[in-house]
Amino acid sequence: MATGTTSTAQHILDNLGGPDNITSLTHCATRLRFQVADPTQVDKSALETDPKVLGVMTQGTHGMQVIMGGGVAEYYNAINRLDGMGEERSSSTKAASSSKEYGGVRGRFGWVDYCFEFLSDTFRPVLWALLGASLIITSLVLLDTFGVQDFRAPLEEQPATFQFLHAMWRSVFYFLPIFVGATAARKLGANEWVGAAIPAALFTPEFMGMKETAEVHPTAVEGVNTYVQHVFGLPMVIQDYGGQVFPPIFAAILLFFLEKLLKKIIPSAVQMVFVPFISLLIMIPLTAFVVGPFGIGIGNGITHILSAINGFSPFVLAIVIPLLYPFLVPLGLHWPLNAIMIININTLGYDFIQGPMGAWNFACFGVVTGVLIRSAMERNRPMANVATGGMLAGLLGGISEPSLYGILLRFRMSYARLLPGCVVGGIIMGLFDVKAYAFVFTSLLTIPAMDPWGGYTLGIAAAFFTSMILVLVFDYRTKAERDEVRAKLAAEREAANQAEDDRVEAAAAATAGGAAAAGTAPVARALESGAVTEVPAPLEGRAVELNEVPDEAFASGALGGGVAIDPTGDTVVAPADATVLAVQKTGHAVGLRLDNGIDLLIHVGVDTVKMNGEGFETHVEKKQKVKAGDPLITFDRSAIEAAGYSPLTMVLVSNTKKFASVTPRPADHVGTGVPVISVAAKQEANV
Repeated sequence: MATGTTSTAQHILDNLGGPDNITSLTHCATRLRFQVADPTQVDKSALETDPKVLGVMTQGTHGMQVIMGGGVAEYYNAINRLDGMGEERSSSTKAASSSKEYGGVRGRFGWVDYCFEFLSDTFRPVLWALLGASLIITSLVLLDTFGVQDFRAPLEEQPATFQFLHAMWRSVFYFLPIFVGATAARKLGANEWVGAAIPAALFTPEFMGMKETAEVHPTAVEGVNTYVQHVFGLPMVIQDYGGQVFPPIFAAILLFFLEKLLKKIIPSAVQMVFVPFISLLIMIPLTAFVVGPFGIGIGNGITHILSAINGFSPFVLAIVIPLLYPFLVPLGLHWPLNAIMIININTLGYDFIQGPMGAWNFACFGVVTGVLIRSAMERNRPMANVATGGMLAGLLGGISEPSLYGILLRFRMSYARLLPGCVVGGIIMGLFDVKAYAFVFTSLLTIPAMDPWGGYTLGIAAAFFTSMILVLVFDYRTKAERDEVRAKLAAEREAANQAEDDRVEAAAAATAGGAAAAGTAPVARALESGAVTEVPAPLEGRAVELNEVPDEAFASGALGGGVAIDPTGDTVVAPADATVLAVQKTGHAVGLRLDNGIDLLIHVGVDTVKMNGEGFETHVEKKQKVKAGDPLITFDRSAIEAAGYSPLTMVLVSNTKKFASVTPRPADHVGTGVPVISVAAKQEANV
């Protein structure tokens, strides 16, 4: 039996065009990242119908990002276990995939799109280790806060236990160039292990040992020297590459082109031996002499520019940073700033970006918390689930993607609630000149890593509550979006409540009459195996297909199959004997359960909930028994049209999924009692 995760995985794969349309699949902290051969085979609207899918975004021409939240790894594994995926990929897909090993940049990407995709996918696989290391740092900073051990004390002066604890997080940041060398090479299509080996050579005791006999040249910065050793008769700068990210990135780019050239020259039979051999022979010296110093220079240059802005006005920078992030993160443009943060820590001993960045994160989490509260008040369970996941991932993990893709990018008004929180938080960060002394993910757990942590706490609290209060007061949706959601939720609740009441009553009746019926209740005709039931029209007019209705929810059949009637009369009557399940307070809709087991929703007009009952009069109430022909609703068509709404009246079988088919019967004119829908029951297998 398929699990919920497997069902969702199959749903995603089907709506991306199937296994043959997938050329690659990876994932990050919250997103499944696909490359597809034919983008026209992707059905984004269908993908988003699964509540587990928080959003779908395109990246470049052939890239698709499916937002899944914190459980993304489970869906990634589930997709790879499906037929045609993983080890069972079709031969055509295998060929496309294997060609990427040395295939590099494809022409199908715009160069700008690919540059940012390259940066994003280079850092993405390392995210897990960085997050774990950042929480170890936070634990050590907390111990510093409580006076247990000075976090910034020289390592040799700390007890052995704390030296080991520092080694646990330094392993990630110090050897980050090796990780980045591997992931960058893999993204480009070069050999990832060669990509890792190139920067690894610069961490060996042999390389660092040359510093002991090198020439020492003082720099413009007091206390900072340059160490130069002569290798092959040429000057080589010996420096610490721990935590540097630009040198391995540039080295991976050059490696890609070198491997591509070598594969054209070297026979395929011996490429496995000589391509990596010659690559290492060329790239390690090239990196040590040129690429490494150049990469460090680029990183330091960007750092110095931002430092200059920060030195000129930390206040201005603290406001600009949180205002940029809401637009950078959706495009993946925030990764270069993350690299700069790490460089800042390594060169300056602190970073001035992370603190202000926290204002954006907590404004974002404030928005989703406001959405959660509003959803709870509305009893909107699907949105409450999305908001809960986004809030917890943010407050505890510092990850904003579930909030961003699950809510902020889906409702345009949410940015109007987000940005004021960013400004307020940024102002406070600027007043306190907040700095970070370790690279961490900005969550509640990492507050002690900021200095002054009290000013930082005040800043993120102001950002959080500003955005949350704005959502609670002004909502996160437009008025039309809010009214539509509330109307649908009300109708669903009424129908669900009545259905439950009817089940209880039916069970009681069956129990009371059990002796006569051998303990079983009679089965309604519409639900009997193979039965076909006709549903009469509840009002006069022209019957048309639902796809003519100017509302996507009705036209798509999402609310049930059926028919729409362009009315010529002004009264909706019961099409058959029934029980009233729900009556909208605005009088524009009524839900019925016919005695034959069919549930109907009769909805007069499109968006007529906004008329607040004007032009409508109801003649029944919930739980009332009605006979065929009894009046249900009287309406004024001219009032509907004067208000700017369509008078088309939807007659929907709301329990469509219980039946084999629900078929409309369009006609130029139908009267009450004339069949307009045919309902076929499912055919049960013989036992």
